[in-house]
Formats: sequence, C-alpha cells, structure tokens
Amino acid sequence: MTELATLARPYAEAVFKRAKETGSSQEWSDNLDFLSIVMSDQELAAAADNPRIEQNRFTGLLLDICKGQISAEGENFVRLLVENGRLNLVSHIRQIFEEYRADDEGYIDAEVKTAFPLSNADQNDLVETLKKVLNRDVRLRVEEDKSLIGGVLVRAGNTVIDASVHGQLQKLSKKLYS
Repeated sequence: MTELATLARPYAEAVFKRAKETGSSQEWSDNLDFLSIVMSDQELAAAADNPRIEQNRFTGLLLDICKGQISAEGENFVRLLVENGRLNLVSHIRQIFEEYRADDEGYIDAEVKTAFPLSNADQNDLVETLKKVLNRDVRLRVEEDKSLIGGVLVRAGNTVIDASVHGQLQKLSKKLYS
C-alpha cells in the first residue's frame, strides 16, 4: 500500500497543482472519482494490466466509457496513466489529491461509522465537536456498522476516535488478559 502511495504521489501532486492553477479542484475531484469507480471494475482493471491488449485500443475503450463524464484534461490524464502503466494507481491518486485539497481548503474529511442512523441534529453536534477537537472544518461521511453495537468510530486523517461499545469492550478485554 505505501509503495503504491509513493508511486501515486507525483501524479496527485501534478493534478493538484494543475487544479490550483486553473481553479478546477471540484472538476478534478469529479474526474478522479469517476475514474476510480471505473477502475474498480475487476475485468477492466485486469485488462489495464494485460500486456496482450494493445495500449491504443484500451485507451480508446476507456475514453469511450468516460465520454461526457470527465473533462478534456481528465482525458489527457487517462492517456498519460495508460502510457506510463499507472492506471492501477488512480484510486490512490484520488485519495492523495483529496488530502491535498482538504488541507488547502482548510477542512478535513471524517469517516464516521455508527451502529444506528444519526439524525441531522446528531450529525451537526458531531461536526461541532470534531471542529473543536481537530481545529478544522469537518465534512462527515456517515456509514452504519451494526458490529459496533453502539456509539461511533471516527477516522479523520491520521486521527481515530473510537467511542463505540465494541471498541470499549476490546479495550476492557485487553486489560483483563494482560
């Protein structure tokens, strides 16, 4: 994973720099999101790595799939990735790009897992609490996970806050057995 991130970083930096120059951060986010979704298809990912498939033919197919979904610069980026054999890095490039964008725009994305659905008021309270803890604006992505039993698990950048019942039970178990 870290090796892939190392390979993806220069591409993410170049895309971020270009997005800043042209004021097109959202457009690049959309391009990279769409490409990540496309490349998550197992058959397409296998075709991208298959040396028997002619590069120009594969690029044409991929650009047909992306037609109307990514910008002209996004299409050029696809050509570059295919030419350099780095199309398999697109999800890592997207992740690093989004980290750069969040840092530049002064927010942080927080992934929140809860055992039960959060009301809008609960989400707003959580955002305010996280703003105080992280000293940044926060964008939440909430997902239900019944295995937590209760409470929440928050991942924001390198910070993990485990306020779930499952997490508390694991901590207690470790204390009892150590």
